Amino acid sequence: MTLKNLLSAAVLTVALLSAPVALALEPAEMVKLLSTIDDRQRNGGDYKALVYLEQKEKDKTDAVREAFVYRRDADDKLMILFSRPKTEAGKGYLRLDKNLWSYDPNVGKWERRTERERIAGTDSRRADFDESRLAEEYEPSFEGEGKLGKYTANMLTLKAKQGVDVAYPVIKLWVDKESTNVLKREEYALSGRKMRTLLYPRWKKLFSESKGADVWFPEEIRIYDEVEKANSTVILIKSIDLRSLEANLFTKAWLESKSR
Repeated sequence: MTLKNLLSAAVLTVALLSAPVALALEPAEMVKLLSTIDDRQRNGGDYKALVYLEQKEKDKTDAVREAFVYRRDADDKLMILFSRPKTEAGKGYLRLDKNLWSYDPNVGKWERRTERERIAGTDSRRADFDESRLAEEYEPSFEGEGKLGKYTANMLTLKAKQGVDVAYPVIKLWVDKESTNVLKREEYALSGRKMRTLLYPRWKKLFSESKGADVWFPEEIRIYDEVEKANSTVILIKSIDLRSLEANLFTKAWLESKSR
């Protein structure tokens, strides 16, 4: 090897050694990251949102639904009440004591649902509207850093904790290193089959008086069905209201009264 080649090799070695290396997140750091994601989306008080669901299904006409989402984060309560179209108005979902119930005013009947329930037949699930509980429900492992468009993301694999009831036991998560916003989420069945892919192109923050800090929420969630490839749903979250709600709102009687 010539002196010139030796010098070139030495320069290359120095450059490689001095290049920034992505350090793996320690378990405690990953749990802290999940807790931060959860806390940023949690109000601590009440929450009301107007949402639109745009659904595409193979060989069917595109459908649009309007709904109101109500949350009481302090008590882990959730209600989804559909208002449009007329055929869907009055239908709803209520989460009480970790149980999910659906109501159809056409038959006047409540039915218990699982976490895998397709909300109003769309590709959405209860967790897409509820407060984030990643740190509470999953154990994380670090998969490295990756580019997602213009963003640099921490990539995590989450596995459901023992005895926790979730829609999907394995999640792959891409979290923006700069903002800590979730960019992408892949959900898997226990068999390893990919079930859904979710993209979060836009996040927005709103100051909460009850929390004394900002609450973050995705303005748009794009959900792709990985089993029925032609199916997809877009959730658009419009107006957000963080003022206190009626005390008795999270009851079956209240939802039924709105269905008459």
